[in-house]
Amino acid sequence: MALRPPVARLSRLSRLSLSRLSRPCLLSCPSPSHLPSRSLRPYHSTLHPDPPPHEYTNSQSTILTAALRHVPDHGFTKNALTLGARDAGFLDVSVQLLPRAEFDLILFWLASRRGLLRARVENDHLLDSSDDASVDDKTKTLIMERLRMNADIRHQWQDALAVMSLAGNIPLSLSELHALASDILYLAGDNSVDAAWYTKRLSVAAVYAAADLYMTRDAADLVATEAFVARRIADTKAVGDKLAGIKQCLGFMGTTAVGLGRSWGLKI
Repeated sequence: MALRPPVARLSRLSRLSLSRLSRPCLLSCPSPSHLPSRSLRPYHSTLHPDPPPHEYTNSQSTILTAALRHVPDHGFTKNALTLGARDAGFLDVSVQLLPRAEFDLILFWLASRRGLLRARVENDHLLDSSDDASVDDKTKTLIMERLRMNADIRHQWQDALAVMSLAGNIPLSLSELHALASDILYLAGDNSVDAAWYTKRLSVAAVYAAADLYMTRDAADLVATEAFVARRIADTKAVGDKLAGIKQCLGFMGTTAVGLGRSWGLKI
């Protein structure tokens, strides 16, 4: 049997390939309606994923809740976690359920105080709905209420800030600070929908962060801290009134974001 020249075989293969490519690709090319859809959340970039969540199981929450009672005496430490586990009826080794250890205790404190602040507004009527106070006045009230929740642990707070300053802990720390600022402005009745939505939250976060650190050096009555908060809010409002254009807003946001962690004592 005579063999075909290599060139002839290649030509035949080329014709077959072209004929297959010309057929309708019913199986390999699904229509757009069959393509998997990607849902994007507003205000979030796919290039910058969210930090890992800090949600807890029932066992973890039970240990952390019990451990918070030991923070005034033992700080945000593994010792407080161990004592909390014992109080909740767990073995000492159960603290290994919390892979971030002391940082989990700090995050739980921050998140639980945010929840308590919302409860005091919604259930205890911290802000009178009939009150004609401005958003700035309500913001000041909410910031001070949140700061007073730190009264029993403020002598331990600088050590907590040191833990939060560790490189791997900074994203979640700032995420929690942003969540607090969002809650405060929502509870204060802020209805911003433009670029001010971002600048106000960064501004409130910066005010709270600076006041939180200032409070650790204040007297127990926090009179000086309250005056400090009032001044910072007034300064922030004065700056915000001058931000007319979107470019100015973005520039302010960048400057505030850079100093935000440092205002809170984070070493960044």
